[in-house]
Amino acid sequence: MKKFLSLILASMMLLSLAAVAHAELPAYKDLVVGESYTDITANLKVLNHRTDLKDTKIPQYIAEFTAMYPNVTIEYDLITDYAQESLTRLTGGDNWGDIMGIPALDKDELPTYFLPYGTEAEIAEIYNFADQNTWDGLTYGIPSTGNAQGIVYNKAVFEKAGITELPKTPDEFIAALQAIRDNTDAIPLYTNYAAGWTMGAWDAYIGGSATGDAAFINQKLPHMKNPFTDNGKGYGPYAVYKVLYDAAALHLIEDDYTTTDWEGCKGMINSGKIGCMVLGSWAYSQMVEAGPNGDDIGYMSFPITVEGKQYASAGADYSYAINNKSSEENQIAAMLYVKYLTEMSGFTYTEGGIPIDKKGEYPALYAAFDGIEFVSDLPALPGEETLLNDLNSDSELRFNNGGDLKVQQIIENAFYGTKTFDEIMEDWNTRWSDAQDYLGVEVNQ
Repeated sequence: MKKFLSLILASMMLLSLAAVAHAELPAYKDLVVGESYTDITANLKVLNHRTDLKDTKIPQYIAEFTAMYPNVTIEYDLITDYAQESLTRLTGGDNWGDIMGIPALDKDELPTYFLPYGTEAEIAEIYNFADQNTWDGLTYGIPSTGNAQGIVYNKAVFEKAGITELPKTPDEFIAALQAIRDNTDAIPLYTNYAAGWTMGAWDAYIGGSATGDAAFINQKLPHMKNPFTDNGKGYGPYAVYKVLYDAAALHLIEDDYTTTDWEGCKGMINSGKIGCMVLGSWAYSQMVEAGPNGDDIGYMSFPITVEGKQYASAGADYSYAINNKSSEENQIAAMLYVKYLTEMSGFTYTEGGIPIDKKGEYPALYAAFDGIEFVSDLPALPGEETLLNDLNSDSELRFNNGGDLKVQQIIENAFYGTKTFDEIMEDWNTRWSDAQDYLGVEVNQ
């Protein structure tokens, strides 16, 4: 009996110690970089996708932070195919490090891997878009930056083509691409087909940019009947993908789309060899810095107008998450480094992002968005937090979740005329409906 009681007491002591250890972690919102825990010792490993910053800004960030925290070392593990590789490492139990950008996970999986920064309400007071990685009232990811969804373009090419006003509708955009083809030597629309992941970027426009509706993606799309049907109004998901189909069908893209070069395209648009590319605002600074003609690079909204008004989808880029299995010292140091990156490094501003810090300043690139309303997706309805992911998986369409293959197939079919656009959309509607039936989703007629 004494031995049994001793075991119980020992177990209670261990639980108490664990509770005390957990309680000793500081509140993220109360940390002050350069003042809190300046004598902490830690060795941080950061899993990140910005391979282009390997020899430029990343060493600068490390140097600035470690000047304030001399006993902290920081090592970056940079991955090109981040979306897939990071998910493989995380779910495979690999020792991925202390900080990572959250890959495509169901929200209920966040507590399995990551440390909460605080309550959703606390973090929302500090940052924009922080609600995109919450579960059960807690926030597990701090956005690295915010992105608007638009089009990066070369102003000099547009001028040479005789384009005097930025296109606001699909028809105006196709006409602008044709003018570039007719009046310049530039590739009108560079698809970046071969990179793959760049094709999935088109999915980011079917919500706010195409509808002006913050509830469309997470709350309405899962319950819509045949959401990829032409509504006859020139907006909505159908209109977004039709732009790409028409551009490819009219050969207003690369002569050989299979040979596109992601790294090479940056210098090409800077030098005027490309008219435009459909990419998030994160790409703007990369195109500006890719050559001597940075002033020629502009950024405009996607050419869709909804009932007389233009909108632009906006949301978080990859969000920083902290390993809940890291040591306490590493977790504290990681929180401080995340706070430095989001509030002090200037990353959002220099990378053309929408400020994450609510007190942040907007970069000049958004001048062309004057009068255009930013739309940030609302979270899923209670009890449906994983529904969109489930539909994506069962339909194999994977909107905003690695669905590059289906967008590549739009180009292939358009370029060679093997399928009409309506045939492609009919297939998508069928897949979506079948997934809804399989999952027992209530469909709004």
